[in-house]
Amino acid sequence: MLTASQIIEFIKGGEGYNVDFKVRVPSKVRELSEEVAGFANAAGGYIFIGIDNDNEIIGAEIDNNKRSAIQDTIGEISPALHCDLYSVEVEGKTVWVVDVPAGKDRPYIMGGVIYVREGANCQKLKSAEEIRAFFAECSKIFYDAIPCKWFDIENDVELRNLKLFLEKSHISKDISMPQLFDNLELLSEDGVVKNAGALFFGRELERKFPHAVIRCVRFKGLDKVHIIDDKTFVGPLYQQYIDTLSWIESKLEVEYIIEGTGPRKEIWEVPLDVFKEAVMNAICHRDFYEEGATIMVEVYDDRVEISNPGGLLPGVAEKFGHKSMSRNPLIFGLFTRMHLVEKVGSGIPRMCALMKEAGLPEPVFETKGFFSVIFQKRVKNYRLINDPLNDPLNDPLNCLSGMGKMVLDAVRHYPGIRRNHLSKLIGKSDATIKRALKMLAGFGLIEYRGAKKTGGYFVKET
Repeated sequence: MLTASQIIEFIKGGEGYNVDFKVRVPSKVRELSEEVAGFANAAGGYIFIGIDNDNEIIGAEIDNNKRSAIQDTIGEISPALHCDLYSVEVEGKTVWVVDVPAGKDRPYIMGGVIYVREGANCQKLKSAEEIRAFFAECSKIFYDAIPCKWFDIENDVELRNLKLFLEKSHISKDISMPQLFDNLELLSEDGVVKNAGALFFGRELERKFPHAVIRCVRFKGLDKVHIIDDKTFVGPLYQQYIDTLSWIESKLEVEYIIEGTGPRKEIWEVPLDVFKEAVMNAICHRDFYEEGATIMVEVYDDRVEISNPGGLLPGVAEKFGHKSMSRNPLIFGLFTRMHLVEKVGSGIPRMCALMKEAGLPEPVFETKGFFSVIFQKRVKNYRLINDPLNDPLNDPLNCLSGMGKMVLDAVRHYPGIRRNHLSKLIGKSDATIKRALKMLAGFGLIEYRGAKKTGGYFVKET
């Protein structure tokens, strides 16, 4: 049973993966049991009744009839789940607590539907088969929920990272670390810190989790032959996230447009915000059970690829881009508290929208074994001296379309590029690219060099 001081600390931290606030008992009491089932199917948690949306304690009265209704609707959850319902006086007001344990007989079903806590919300799954497959995929237990027996909460916490978390999560700095870890559901029943706590707050993680890193590689050209830069980022997960975004930005080119007296406009090869989504997605959804692989960020001349171990979980593939289930819900919940995850399931549509707004092809997703997202860079408008495209008099038919110019610019910038790469780079069909190449070759502007399977297109020397 929670004390008043413990409840106050939960309230300071706000809603999250293991905490939900209700102003009052919902008019449809069944909604409460749906939340309970969602907690039970995840890592457990608390529902506080008598707290408003501004995290203010307003108190609530629950008479015997409502209390009976709550217990009855929780009793409809199958298999049976025992939850404690009790009241606590907090700052002179009555707060009711529904204490939900992490279920040991998952999945729990409410009214024929399965709910799972994701971030600060509950996600509804379609069938018991989906969630059974989901937990089977996670070896019946989430990797981030496994007790990390070597982690010492007093000596292994990276204090700078902890401070950043408290600031961004708007949690009081006065809270003790054991209490904080307990509130965040980062302690096992016997008080051992879970893997999520070690990965998110620990120092020198690479000693114990050598695979929990992000490797970033810049290649010259379009394939994995010549490496220009190779960095591996270690440390707490949030620090890896920040370091990776900084590295990606340093490897991209930006153009500046100044119009009138207003501020200059930055045009990046790929909009930077898509990487916030993609890197966060890779960290939260990677399969930590796969210890032979790491998150990879690969930057080529024409594209950026970000991949993580673990394909789509069962139940997500059918509604890819609209439904999200994390392999690491505790880690996902910590990032949610830092306000780095806006809405469950919205990352994929947001990445597509950002690329579309920038006038670039939508990202390409590959979902088997590894989950990969590929962002095509912007084709630069390079111009040469005495370029026939810049002088209409040198173009007797004057029929080079915008597509023709785009393809020629790409061939000029990426000598030896193949047709399939051009198609991905420009975001047009193979047939369209083939017609443009034929036209450019007919004007004597480009030529194909090399063997049929290994050669590519080059600007024709004059």
